[in-house]
Amino acid sequence: MNAVTPWTAQVAAYLVYRRRHGFALTIAQTQLRSFACFADHAGPAQHLTVSLACAWARTARQANPFTWGRRLDVLRGFARYCLRTDPATELLPRGLFGSTHRRRVPHIFTEAELAALIRAAGRLSPANGLRPATCQCVLGLLAATGLRISEALGLTRADVDLQEGVLHIREAKFHQERLVPLHPQVTAHLKTYADLRDAHLPHTTNTRFFLRDDGCAANQPGMLYALQTVCRQLGWQPRGDYPYHRLHDLRHTFIVRALLRFYQQGADVDCKILALSTYVGHAKVSDTYWYLTGIPELMAIAAARFERYAQGEVQP
Repeated sequence: MNAVTPWTAQVAAYLVYRRRHGFALTIAQTQLRSFACFADHAGPAQHLTVSLACAWARTARQANPFTWGRRLDVLRGFARYCLRTDPATELLPRGLFGSTHRRRVPHIFTEAELAALIRAAGRLSPANGLRPATCQCVLGLLAATGLRISEALGLTRADVDLQEGVLHIREAKFHQERLVPLHPQVTAHLKTYADLRDAHLPHTTNTRFFLRDDGCAANQPGMLYALQTVCRQLGWQPRGDYPYHRLHDLRHTFIVRALLRFYQQGADVDCKILALSTYVGHAKVSDTYWYLTGIPELMAIAAARFERYAQGEVQP
């Protein structure tokens, strides 16, 4: 790497390069910029080396090898990018801090929790502002459709067809697009929100569907803060391997509970899960299976099916 080029500039160029190839890097950009700031202040390092990368990885708030290894995973693509112009770049070997591939169990909300969550979101402050309605509508939409939070917040007014009850997802993963049909009740809630939003902000020129009180688009940090605030108010502790509730847990919950309904309805699960995979925007059905988590209701169905199979009542 050229000694006079700041790491921040190198990271910025890398992000532009990857996004041209369809990668959003929403989370990775924060880590990469953190590395760039660290490296720019660490001294006169001219090349990306294993020692520099490991030194940055160990600055994580969670001081454990798994977290350090995950941070190196983020840097690995950047190192390959740097190697193209700087032969002195050191590629980052895998396993320096042990395995970084494990499936962390998400929090799967119960039906009662989802109802309580959405009700409580409507009581957020300010009581006479737009924020409670925005938070309530976004969280409800995530729970009802399994959208990614980036997809929900990326919706424009033109993307939400309230007449036909269809969402046009334009900012999906890898820049894919899809149409998401809605349940009539979901469409009705979106219509109610749109009317309230327009009453609060009659002169706004912002084309986003979900807005804040100041007329700016609702964003992920604000929605995550709202979710965690409500969960704390309700006295909930996260179930699973994460120390806090996540917006993405609502996507996991939607997929798991959809599968549960398929079994309860006696549907052809193999056929239904293909449709579910398309609905939630997965490129491969294996990506949908990754989301499945054993909840008591699913485990009970699995146990009952195995018992019938063991008794010769059903085929495997």
